[in-house]
Amino acid sequence: MTDQTTMTAGEERDYDEYRVIQDLGGWKRSHNCSQLSAANLGQEVTLMGWVQFRRDHGGLIFIDLRDREGLTQTVFSPEVAPEAHERAHAIRIEYVCALRGIVRSRPEGMANPNMPTGEIEVYVTDWKLLNTSETPPFPIEDRVDAAEMLRLKYRYLDLRRPRLARNFILRNKAAQSVRRYLDALGFLEIETPVLTKSTPEGARDFLVPSRMSQGMFYALPQSPQIFKQLLMVAGLDRYFQIVKCFRDEDLRADRQPEFTQIDIEMSFPDEEQVMGMAEGLIRTLFSETIGAALPAAFPRMTYRQAMDDYGVDKPDVRFELKLSDVKDIFAGGGFKVFANAPCLKAMRVPGGLELSRKEIDDYTEFVKIYGAQGLAWIKVKEDGEWQSPIVKFFSDEEKAKLAERLGMTPGDIVFFQAAPADVTNASLGNLRLKLGERFGLIDEKAFAPLWVTDFPLLEYDAEDKRWVAKHHPFTSPQPGQMDTIASDPGGALARAYDLVLNGSEIGGGSIRIHTPAAQKAMFQALGIAEAEAEEKFGFFIEALKFGAPPHGGIAFGLDRIIMILTGAKSIRDVIAFPKTQKATCLMTDAPNVVGKRQLRELGIQLREKAQENPSDDKKDEA
Repeated sequence: MTDQTTMTAGEERDYDEYRVIQDLGGWKRSHNCSQLSAANLGQEVTLMGWVQFRRDHGGLIFIDLRDREGLTQTVFSPEVAPEAHERAHAIRIEYVCALRGIVRSRPEGMANPNMPTGEIEVYVTDWKLLNTSETPPFPIEDRVDAAEMLRLKYRYLDLRRPRLARNFILRNKAAQSVRRYLDALGFLEIETPVLTKSTPEGARDFLVPSRMSQGMFYALPQSPQIFKQLLMVAGLDRYFQIVKCFRDEDLRADRQPEFTQIDIEMSFPDEEQVMGMAEGLIRTLFSETIGAALPAAFPRMTYRQAMDDYGVDKPDVRFELKLSDVKDIFAGGGFKVFANAPCLKAMRVPGGLELSRKEIDDYTEFVKIYGAQGLAWIKVKEDGEWQSPIVKFFSDEEKAKLAERLGMTPGDIVFFQAAPADVTNASLGNLRLKLGERFGLIDEKAFAPLWVTDFPLLEYDAEDKRWVAKHHPFTSPQPGQMDTIASDPGGALARAYDLVLNGSEIGGGSIRIHTPAAQKAMFQALGIAEAEAEEKFGFFIEALKFGAPPHGGIAFGLDRIIMILTGAKSIRDVIAFPKTQKATCLMTDAPNVVGKRQLRELGIQLREKAQENPSDDKKDEA
């Protein structure tokens, strides 16, 4: 803690009389703690906030007062206000105070150019103690090394830290920018239900038991997808909502069980209209929040090109490292691992010769996360000689073709992956990002938006042995491809589009199916039997029979956008009260057990294992 005053226990008791908590008594705050400058010199002001630092210099006592906007240095002087100065000996960090005083210039040479209020200080004439505070479990400052688990337990204290406070100030600016932009284009902000029906849309639903209909369950919405389409059937034409969504899935740095979408739908559009509206929204959002100018037109790339060149459908195009298909070079060759591989790709890394064997071994372990069995490599030494355990298996012709295909030069390293296409792409695509960071190829201050288009409509789930929707089952196939759904499910393309920024998917949408026949055909292709389709989606198909207009839209992940705007490393830093990676709240101890009476009212009986206290998770996460 940064409190430079030390006192004996006796001296502490002497000041207890000054720790009487007062009410505001009619005082009103005149400025926030980042607002004062030389323009306010000589003014009497009233500030309110928390004590960040306290420094007793023998005569003068300095208090840095903090609120969500910033800091102001205040001075207690025995010459200016003896009584206020005497009482100030009782102040400690995180006490809540109201200070009244006169704005003065700081002494010559004492200005702090790194603070908005660095030119001035406030000489206190009177003050009120509004509340005391126990010593916080960690310092309330940005340079804090406390474990995240401890900070999440005391999240209300963590949120006092200036960096986190700035995140939520910016998040508010972003939400207001979204509302102004969409309102100007005629969109209506409409709320949709939070308690809804469980439907098979991809992720696992969170279920809510019904007391009034025992044995029945609501589901929390994974998105308002069906409802926003119904709003288009209702003729409301243009809808948006900044909305909470819920998915019961495994978590990671950019995923939470409850998250926020900017949800948008419009009637009678084509892809160009939706994408144009969305580009304008993101350009406006970045300009109004952080003053960043994004391109007048966002570049586009097909899904196939993204997978071919980058191995992922959300490529970070701030750097040029690409993958190359080299299967044809080794087809029928003597190195059977390459010759028989279902997919073989290589990635040339200029300057990679400097990588140590330990680093290469670490990268080999890293790609195993994505199902790879290993990682082959070749180093090109300064004299042009190739160094690798696998080179001895290559013919001279294969070596010449590989060098020409990849443009290999001295100082390079080339990584290879020979595996099924999904493993090859995922392992090299994610290794590419680590190498981009390792070699400083990524401009962290740059913003590189990219549309990815022409997604497959369906993809095959090998585990369930069936076709599933690449986006969701309400996405329209591209014109003329409705018959392809039945004859060649893997060949049908969707009228879908994702907006990627710096390697993160920040938004995705599509033109929707708007006729009952087409929607039933899609359910058939997904292996959803007619009876199940009627049970789960009967109300929706019924609605499509009543003149549903062509419609489409997009949804943006607000949390991910705020992560990028603030430079946060975790989505937890831009959500006020987030969950841990095990979906627990350490502050409230949620989820937790409920009483037997509540369960009886719901008609629910739990198996013993399900009644274990999830707070045990904390031990694993410590």
